[in-house]
Amino acid sequence: MKDNSLFDVIIVGGSYSGLAAGMALGRSLKQVLIIDNGKPCNRQTPHSHNFITHDGKTPKEIATLARQQVQAYNTVTFFNGLATSGTKDGKNFSIRTDSGETFHAKKLIFATGIKDIMPDIEGHAECWGITVIHCPYCHGYEVKHERTGILANGEPGFEFAKFISNWTRDLTLFTNGPSTLTADQTAKLETHNIKTVETEIEKLEHTNGHLRNIHFKDGSTFSLKALYSRTSFEQHCNIPQSLGCELNESGFIKIDAFQKTTVDGVYACGDNTTGMRTVANAVAMGAAAGMMVNKEMVLEEF
Repeated sequence: MKDNSLFDVIIVGGSYSGLAAGMALGRSLKQVLIIDNGKPCNRQTPHSHNFITHDGKTPKEIATLARQQVQAYNTVTFFNGLATSGTKDGKNFSIRTDSGETFHAKKLIFATGIKDIMPDIEGHAECWGITVIHCPYCHGYEVKHERTGILANGEPGFEFAKFISNWTRDLTLFTNGPSTLTADQTAKLETHNIKTVETEIEKLEHTNGHLRNIHFKDGSTFSLKALYSRTSFEQHCNIPQSLGCELNESGFIKIDAFQKTTVDGVYACGDNTTGMRTVANAVAMGAAAGMMVNKEMVLEEF
């Protein structure tokens, strides 16, 4: 592959959303380059759920099959690497990788996901995606009726506790320090037998990511099967912002109904654009982005 190759579309990110976009474009006879370094955010997650026909498979199984199917189209090329910078050169774009290659395209799609920022709690990162979880639709059924915790505080903690009570009645809210719940919120949780623990957390005891106990700084412990955690995040890739793509107030790439960013010729799809973090949604957004980019190109060239 030559550095000066001009592709119709470069897709940065080759997980579910990027692969779906690549398939839609490849089937539309567009010359596509997918740049990916093989490190998806859900690589620790043992099983994927709520994706019809693939329920219960590992994320790697789904991604491997998807990549094999996309590779069957000779219109799609893969490059194993990390995109590090991007520029707009007249009507086209250039993407540079960590190994020094530069590739060019008429359009860009960013399917780069987000980076979860782990709290400073020992064991949290090791359990992330296994028994420290973020989404009840992805993981809730597997820990239904189990002794479950929520790591959150204030309004987010209150709202999340109400929501998770659908999956278990043995629920405790851990605020990891003084509670910022209102008196009414605390009382409301108590009427539903949801306890609030304000003691600061020292570490999560686990075996290969399977949570056993919370250890608190005062020396006490609390046994748990699962802990929902609402982590903060940042964009996994800053190239869209460097090109001028705006973020919304939540920190996601701002897109319109057609997956188009605020920069002409640049699209985005998947977790970098929405809090709806499911494989099914990533695939749907990727397919839509691929189709919309193709339509734009067809109309421009007609």
